[in-house]
Amino acid sequence: MDREDPRISKYLMLATYLIGGAGIAIGYSTVYDDPPSLTLAALLGAGIPGVLSWLRHSVFHRSDAKRMGWDLGVRNGFQIETGVANLAWGVMAILAVAFDWGIVAEGASLLVFGLYLAGCSVMVALSPKDDKGHRAGAIIGMAAAAVFLVNLGIQGIVA
Repeated sequence: MDREDPRISKYLMLATYLIGGAGIAIGYSTVYDDPPSLTLAALLGAGIPGVLSWLRHSVFHRSDAKRMGWDLGVRNGFQIETGVANLAWGVMAILAVAFDWGIVAEGASLLVFGLYLAGCSVMVALSPKDDKGHRAGAIIGMAAAAVFLVNLGIQGIVA
């Protein structure tokens, strides 16, 4: 498969949603335990999705640009920079778990990811429509994930 094939980024995006969704679900089932925990939620909800998003945006940037209909035909440094930002919160979540920084750091990693997705949701919703128009389902899904991540992150921080 060619590195520019949009199916690569499609599969990476699907894996991100599935793993991230599992992390959110696990987080809501463990954040209210005694003692509360977000360890697995941080790994699955922010750590792995951050790394997968970095791969999609940075390593396979042309594939992702084609998937989104934003292919400029050249290397897009801003898209690659976005991937590096995704990697930053992913690595932060992984380090929080690996070095046992506790539920506050784990919750913060989920909160940061959620705030990022909230901003992306608003940006996409308010962007001028192109030939394809906005995909309402994608915006709603991203916004819902943002709400769950922000709430779960806050719940972890105050636990």
